[in-house]
Amino acid sequence: MNKITVVGSINLDTTIRTEQFPKPGETIHSKEIFTNGGGKGANQAIAAARSGAQVDFIGAVGNDDGGKMLVDLLKQDGINTSGIDHLDSVRTGSAYVTVDDSGENSIVIYGGANQQISTEHILENQKEISSSDYVIAQLETNLTSIERSFEIAQKGAAFTILNPAPAPEMLPEKIIQMTDILVPNEIELETIVGVKITSEDDLVKAAKTIHELGVKVLVVTLGSKGSFYSIAEKKTGFVSAFEVNAVDTTAAGDTFIGALASKLTHDLENIEEAISYASKAASLTVQRYGAQPAIPYETELAVEI
Repeated sequence: MNKITVVGSINLDTTIRTEQFPKPGETIHSKEIFTNGGGKGANQAIAAARSGAQVDFIGAVGNDDGGKMLVDLLKQDGINTSGIDHLDSVRTGSAYVTVDDSGENSIVIYGGANQQISTEHILENQKEISSSDYVIAQLETNLTSIERSFEIAQKGAAFTILNPAPAPEMLPEKIIQMTDILVPNEIELETIVGVKITSEDDLVKAAKTIHELGVKVLVVTLGSKGSFYSIAEKKTGFVSAFEVNAVDTTAAGDTFIGALASKLTHDLENIEEAISYASKAASLTVQRYGAQPAIPYETELAVEI
């Protein structure tokens, strides 16, 4: 069983279903509206826990009803929430998700408490970080919290996993250098390397650039085209996706990352199997609406799609 610490965001998601996205200045009717747990960090933690990992969570919520509800949801999946700070000065993070009939989504995020994770709070939880197999972070929290967490992880035996989402205009070089495993999608990879990705050759060249920055492993999610991976000075490869009819792509990438971390061994010998497992988990997520309610359990992945 992998021990995973997630340093990340917790959001209260409001999902709005529409036939199509509204044009600027246009008013349209929604088909459905519902609220559930979200935030990339929380989603990834739940995905890992539902795939059998032992998960600790470090983050922050406001001292409000939404924050209490979101922490309770994490506890229901057996996640250790003692590393979540409850702040009086700011509201819990929120996300407003519009999903059209093709399954595509558009998301607006209010960072709230996610942007207020202090260095002191990270240091208070350094035991959980340093004793982990993997420490996962995304870019929905303040960058200082990621830097401090990765510094602690590297002093121990933990591998660091960074999901560079939302796609950054500028990702600090220090964070990249402390990243063992980088898991972007195509657009996020293009943003980091500054080159359009249109072919396998482009992926290989981008991987070379990423490895030169100090990252050991690159895993790129390519949607229906599957995933590309590259291990520095060892090998590259593709893993096929599972063909399904997507109704909502929210949390698909988060599911992939949490599921991947739950199965990946430190020697990376099972990387293709772990990616395939993660792809299968994500393929179930996109067939359901919402973020956390859509994330599958390990028992569901034993069934053929």
